[in-house]
Amino acid sequence: MAEFTMPSLGADMDEGTLSQWLVRPGDEVTRGDVIAVVETDKSAIEVECFQSGTVDALLVDEGTTVPVGTPLARIGTTAESLPTESRPAQRPPVESPPTSTPLVRRLAEDRHVDLTAVHGSGPGGRITRADVEHAEPEPETAPAPERDRTAPTTRPKPVRSDDSTGARPAPVRVRSSPLARRLATELGVDLAEVTGTGRGGTVRAEDVRSAAAAESTPRPAVPDPARAATARLMSRSKREIPHFYLSTTVDMAAALEWMHARNRELPLSARLVPAALTFKAVAMAARKVPELNGHWGDDGFVPAEDVRLGVAVSLRGGGLVAPALAHADTLSVAEVMAALKDLVARARGGRLRASQTADPSLTVTNLGDQGVEAVFGVVYPPQVALVGLGRIVERPVAVNGLLGVRPVLTATLSADHRAADGATGARLLIAMDRLLQRPEEL
Repeated sequence: MAEFTMPSLGADMDEGTLSQWLVRPGDEVTRGDVIAVVETDKSAIEVECFQSGTVDALLVDEGTTVPVGTPLARIGTTAESLPTESRPAQRPPVESPPTSTPLVRRLAEDRHVDLTAVHGSGPGGRITRADVEHAEPEPETAPAPERDRTAPTTRPKPVRSDDSTGARPAPVRVRSSPLARRLATELGVDLAEVTGTGRGGTVRAEDVRSAAAAESTPRPAVPDPARAATARLMSRSKREIPHFYLSTTVDMAAALEWMHARNRELPLSARLVPAALTFKAVAMAARKVPELNGHWGDDGFVPAEDVRLGVAVSLRGGGLVAPALAHADTLSVAEVMAALKDLVARARGGRLRASQTADPSLTVTNLGDQGVEAVFGVVYPPQVALVGLGRIVERPVAVNGLLGVRPVLTATLSADHRAADGATGARLLIAMDRLLQRPEEL
């Protein structure tokens, strides 16, 4: 019997809120399945399980805030580990674990789709979300509307021994984001009376703030949780880390020429942007200069085993998150491009995966799309370095004694002087520059 515990989703996380269960006792799960949604100060995060087996019991109710490491569920390694009396009596026998994930099974229940009649289009015949969405519901029922994945589920909780019927009235749920629900509680706003301006009528944080401001009785301003979490982390950084800063100008002509040639061969949806090349170059440079790829702990600097490249993403409601690209130095440029799109979409949609939130070994912040030419960032503790990338601009440059106009990029490094010195930082920026002059090797 294994325990599924509240994960640590960042160096500054001490506790989390179990926002939503995606499984029930008796469900079969496989390693990597998303089985719960955990809410932190900055985002709602999809949490995967790390073992295969049968869900024995859910130990924490939805909406409960618990410290990191608290057991949330028990998962048996075999189906026999689940006591017979704790299995839902009304649950019909359905698919074997490789057939579908808990997310897909829950969607099938919502839409009244019989999974035994669905042909899986995924690897090994696995049923995907798209398969369920295109499947016909059972004839005697009408499809239920798709559940708002940003709101807690309304399904009945497991029947307890002191509950003779297990029947509970289903509360009315309003489509809303996790941040909107938190603000509504703090501001005393009834979500049922708020008009949502998000997709499908979803109530957003701004809708709640507007509703609170419209009330006749003035209320004290409530700080944005994501912004407050960022403020705490950045204050810690400037208080504890002795920063030093370096910058260099990178000639991007060769990299852009190579990128444009590649894009002529790619479909529109897969075409590259300069960030894919620069991020890959930073990751490879971090592998070459391991003194800046890792974390500062009580015993000094600890180099990371691989390159987990953090990507600084500004949230629409305020604040920053820095999810990670695992093994970024080993990915192709096309894979980096796809991963970046997924990270940014998940971060701003509030549905990051737990595997994407584990502490990066080095972070990149790119403000080129905002028109900024140079950015000197703040190191995210416990990391020891952050690379800043600005906008690519055309400048007069002397090349081999001849003056011409070239596209150039200002790359900066903010680093922890306890872990490295200027010479080490210079090696990382030089390595990045050299890699961008040979983009075919990225």
